[in-house]
Amino acid sequence: MSSWRGMIASLWRYRGFVRTSVARDFQLRYRGSALGIVWTLLQPIGTVVVLTIGFTRVMQPRLPGGDGFTYSIYLCAGVFAWGLFAEIVQRELNVFIENGNYLKKSSFPRSSLPLIVAITAIINFVLAFAIYFVLLFAIDRVPGWVALWTLPVILMIALLAVGLGILLGTANVFFRDLGPAVPIVLQFWFWLTPIVYVFDTLPEFARHALKYNPLHPLMAAYQNIFLSQRLPDFSSLAPLAVLTGIFLLLGARFFLSRVGELVDEL
Repeated sequence: MSSWRGMIASLWRYRGFVRTSVARDFQLRYRGSALGIVWTLLQPIGTVVVLTIGFTRVMQPRLPGGDGFTYSIYLCAGVFAWGLFAEIVQRELNVFIENGNYLKKSSFPRSSLPLIVAITAIINFVLAFAIYFVLLFAIDRVPGWVALWTLPVILMIALLAVGLGILLGTANVFFRDLGPAVPIVLQFWFWLTPIVYVFDTLPEFARHALKYNPLHPLMAAYQNIFLSQRLPDFSSLAPLAVLTGIFLLLGARFFLSRVGELVDEL
């Protein structure tokens, strides 16, 4: 418990360092680039355009209120939310290895690294979401007050990614095969989550199997807010909230218990 209090106190004490590091991360990433942060936004937008062209005719009739924009709304919501999850997990996978020189300094706030990654990814998501919102406004499909429920859903997606990312990032220092393996797993995970296709189009056995995919209810809740202006299914999100807490606890505990060995391995 004292370790937990110390970690939280350290994060608060170095909040200025976290803020400066996030700003520096953006500066370094886009230094010398004419388009700058636009490149970060072009990737998910390009994905949406390609998938929309390829799947609209198949999926459009399966969605409620199937006008010309319905599938794009559904797809954008899923792709942008998935992008937040995947960016946090993939960057935290290597965050300790990439910052090995800093971790060896006893005065460096080591527990701040996952937080810096998460804040940077959330800022990228907010920028992409702003473009999405402009699109919804342009086609007169902005949801009402129910859109406020996107905040807890997105927060849960981010926290789940942080907990999983800390676990994998710590383990990756000792088992370097995780580095190339996790991106492959994430590619499969993307296609095993109803983002491009619609859940109701799947056969019964596949719908049953998706009950074990923790991202499915989160993505569905987020998509339904924009597609149907429907409240999240809280009965399906409650177990996910517990699972998110477990991943955060396991990740933090694993990191705190191995931080000394982690420094020696780098």
